[in-house]
Amino acid sequence: MAKPSTAYRCTECGWSTVKWVGRCAECQQWGTVVEAGTTSGIVRSLQPVAPTAGRAARPIAQVESELTAHRPSGVGEFDRVLGGGIVAGAAILLSGEPGVGKSTLLLEVAARVASTGRRVLYVSAEESTAQVRLRAGRTGALHDELYLASETDLATILGQVDEVSPELLIVDSVQTVSSSLSDGLPGQPSQVREVASTLIRVAKERQLPVLLVGHVTKDGTIAGPRLLEHLVDVVCQFEGDRQTALRFVRALKNRFGPTDEVGCFEMTGDGIAEVPDPSGLFLSRSRTSVSGTCVTVALEGRRALPVEVQALVVGTKAPQPRRVVNGVDPSRVAMIIAVLERRAGLRQLGEHDVYVSTVGGVRLVEPAADLAIAVAIASAMRDRAVPHELAAVGEISLAGEVRPVASARQRAAEARRLGYTALLDDELGSVRAAVDRAMMAASGARERELDAAF
Repeated sequence: MAKPSTAYRCTECGWSTVKWVGRCAECQQWGTVVEAGTTSGIVRSLQPVAPTAGRAARPIAQVESELTAHRPSGVGEFDRVLGGGIVAGAAILLSGEPGVGKSTLLLEVAARVASTGRRVLYVSAEESTAQVRLRAGRTGALHDELYLASETDLATILGQVDEVSPELLIVDSVQTVSSSLSDGLPGQPSQVREVASTLIRVAKERQLPVLLVGHVTKDGTIAGPRLLEHLVDVVCQFEGDRQTALRFVRALKNRFGPTDEVGCFEMTGDGIAEVPDPSGLFLSRSRTSVSGTCVTVALEGRRALPVEVQALVVGTKAPQPRRVVNGVDPSRVAMIIAVLERRAGLRQLGEHDVYVSTVGGVRLVEPAADLAIAVAIASAMRDRAVPHELAAVGEISLAGEVRPVASARQRAAEARRLGYTALLDDELGSVRAAVDRAMMAASGARERELDAAF
């Protein structure tokens, strides 16, 4: 029979060892390995336990699905990301950088749900109730069915749930709540694991949807153990540039809906506002003909958005011409410039500074914007304005070919809906043919403007 031995366990990550060490071999933390007080050995047998009547297995067709239907929260863009609404008993994790607007969004969701007659409990572990009340008064999120509590102890939060009996629980944030059953400070992996697992268990037992706010690290990932993302049902990421008011909510994981939907919001002085049709946010307001501009249709999730790409080409005598970009990949722009020089006949680009930017602060990362960037640079180089009704969608290869892109029909339909009657795509075959077609359209537009002027 094996001799029982004392085990030691890390209070941070749960790593165990048979002897004491000063540094955990898993999380590399010092002074976290303590005596666990348990005996090690192999469990020879496990006695089965008969399930209760309510937990017995039954055919899948007999399982009721009405209790887990999506219920709209009142915020259409947030419901779009969740797949139609909030599911009863779902655990939803919302992460984002500090100051991006997570608390403002969830307070708006809480107010919209409370306005439908459902009771909501908003637990703020980072702000006092007076501070939350001040923000709710500014954003118009006051309602009698919206209850506020400022607690950092998990047991007290569970007591608040028993007393209020809400239909939606919001905890802001999971990294600032601690449990007396776990060692360590709030925010450490052991505490985050204990708090999240307890709240998720309560959500499943009571069919109570829980919205958790999660902090992020310097590289943008969710802070805490990776187990947190596996425990919850939905993981949403709140993104946005502090220089602009535009915000996006993306679903990184969703057990109840698609993961390619994107919700668009705008931060205003009165809180956060939905942007159901952000088509005009990424287009310049000037209707005059200016060279160096071209519109492409980008995909954000399942949503097609028109984005205007602007380029400026200026002659230089410096031995190394400048390549300055904003909103696009610099290496991608450098490749497009090389293709234009070698395949499209724009051989003087090496003697010019090239500046490329997007309108509205949006960032284009997909290769479908290659053709629009190329047309904008060619338009700026030849000083010919592309007509407003022309858009370009296509990926450019090193051989100078225009390759097809994903969801081409959806992009074309969105372009037609917005009034872009001429679309440059992979049917032209090569980037030279696309540039020539765009320059011909620019010449025709210039002639029409001159005829209208005289």
